[in-house]
Amino acid sequence: MKNQFLILSLLAFAIASCKKEINELPQATDTGAHTFGAKVNGVMWKPQGFGPFPANDILESTVAGNDIQIWARNFASSPNETEFYLLIKDVTGPGTYSFNQDIPSHPYPNTSYGYYVKRKMTPLNEWITSSSHTGTVTITRFDKINRIASGTFQFEAMNMYNTPELLSVTEGRFDVKFQ
Repeated sequence: MKNQFLILSLLAFAIASCKKEINELPQATDTGAHTFGAKVNGVMWKPQGFGPFPANDILESTVAGNDIQIWARNFASSPNETEFYLLIKDVTGPGTYSFNQDIPSHPYPNTSYGYYVKRKMTPLNEWITSSSHTGTVTITRFDKINRIASGTFQFEAMNMYNTPELLSVTEGRFDVKFQ
C-alpha cells in the first residue's frame, strides 16, 4: 500500500510540474553561462525539461569552421514540445548577421536562418525565416579558444504548414559554450 501511495504521489507531482511558468528571460551575458531565451509572440520562452525530470539536451551548440549552430528545446508543455534552431554562417567575430535568404527546407546547411517548431512527436507547425520574413543575430562574443558564443537575436518567420501564420521572436539572447 505504501508503494502505491508513493507511486501515485510521484505521478501527481510530475503531472502538476509539467508546465513551468517563465517569469523572466535570462540575462544577456557573454561568459558561457549556458543560457538561451526569447519572447515568442510576446510570451517568454526558454529551454526546459519535462516536469521534475531534467533533460540533458535542452540546449546544445556547435561550431564548425565559422558556422554557429544552436538548438534550444522546451519539453515542459508535454505532450507538445517546442524547439529553436539558429544557424549563423560565416561568423568572423562580433557583428550583426542576417536571416534573409529563402531555403528549401530545414535543415539546410548553406545559409543562415532561424527556425522554430511545435510538435507532438512529429511537427505540427514549423516557422522559418526567408527573404520576406527576416531577422538578425548580433554576436557580442565569438571566442574559439574558450568556446563561447554570445549574442542577441530577433526574427519573424512564416508557418510552413497549415494556414500561413506569422511568428514574431523578440528579445532573444544566448550565451553558450560550444563543442
